[in-house]
Amino acid sequence: MATSTISEELFSIVNDGTVTSPKGYEAGGFHAGLKRKRKDLGWIKSVVPANAAGVFTMNTFQAPPLKVTKESLKGGKLQGLIVNSGNANAFTGEKGLEDAYEMRKQFASVMGLTEMQTAVTSTGVIGEYLPMEAIIQGIHQIPQYAPKTSGADFAEAIVTTDTMTKEVAVTCKIDGKEITIGGAAKGSGMIKPNMATMLAFVTTDAKVENDALQSALSSVTNTTYNMITVDGETSTNDMVLLLANGQADNEELSESHPEWQTFLSSLEYVCQQLAKLIAKDGEGATKLVEVHVMGAKSEDGAKAIAKSVVGSSLVKTAIYGTDANWGRIVCAIGYSGESVQEDSLSISLGPIKVVDYGITTEFNEEEAKTYLENENIHIYIDLHKGNESATAWGCDLSYDYVRINASYRT
Repeated sequence: MATSTISEELFSIVNDGTVTSPKGYEAGGFHAGLKRKRKDLGWIKSVVPANAAGVFTMNTFQAPPLKVTKESLKGGKLQGLIVNSGNANAFTGEKGLEDAYEMRKQFASVMGLTEMQTAVTSTGVIGEYLPMEAIIQGIHQIPQYAPKTSGADFAEAIVTTDTMTKEVAVTCKIDGKEITIGGAAKGSGMIKPNMATMLAFVTTDAKVENDALQSALSSVTNTTYNMITVDGETSTNDMVLLLANGQADNEELSESHPEWQTFLSSLEYVCQQLAKLIAKDGEGATKLVEVHVMGAKSEDGAKAIAKSVVGSSLVKTAIYGTDANWGRIVCAIGYSGESVQEDSLSISLGPIKVVDYGITTEFNEEEAKTYLENENIHIYIDLHKGNESATAWGCDLSYDYVRINASYRT
């Protein structure tokens, strides 16, 4: 399993960065009529066919858009992608598959692309057919919107119950050339760390060999998107796509390139920031929760414990209620499936140690309560058994999560 590779000295953050920050990409989004008022149709296009990689949901019921996009990815290149929000086109049978193919066909035709270099993605309510008349009409309006829309509009068009857009970009130097990596994501509910219950689109102007690109995406997915959870639900639709169009004019990158680590670190940072934004924007969430596990014998073990704690409903509700009930953390560690010795376990809530080598400390409850009022909560778990570590991200669980999901279709 992959270990985090982020070295922040290797890259710089782009102000207001998004999917169009790298050279050679255009993107946009507008309201096509799938949702009441908000933008609901977005697209990205590269000036040239880009090497492409993808990682997809593990849900058994994979939606038609995923099947179509996987087919397109077999050639190793994408030049454009179309996204609709408000309707997942999932569990829609043969008609749903026909509609996904028609979306690909119409978008490719309008944008001057080949169908096999075009991706299709959908997100929203499961089990309803796409309003194809509105979608096709919207696709044919893209040329008139293109001059006045942007990557920020794309990020807005892909959201559903999200309360904010999620975008980030960085630059780095490889072979003396400036490389840019940008990304946008959506996700607020149905978020569980099993690739991926969300959509993420990452673009770069780097020239990267196909196998290396897929390897990089798979690697960083394991330490970013697969380490977040909001509600333990795994969606039918979601994916991460990575496009590399080579417009930075660097020497083609492979895993043996001397500056491969610079690219990998920059890519992981972009994906980690998008993942954290998704966790922070969990439906009804008021706090971002980061669980750091250290001192494990194996990285897999550290990951299992971090995921178990960050996904615990009892831990999440305690954090929402600013209750330093560390016993719930111990409970989640205990059912993680990993063997942990009680007398070697230490737990801290931020700077406040609550368990030290299996013994409860005389911590100040009011200080702990004050700490848990912060918007960013860090839980540190030290197993004192090895050198491996992992971090998982999630959020608290509030009354609003029930309210939002009880009325999702109304």
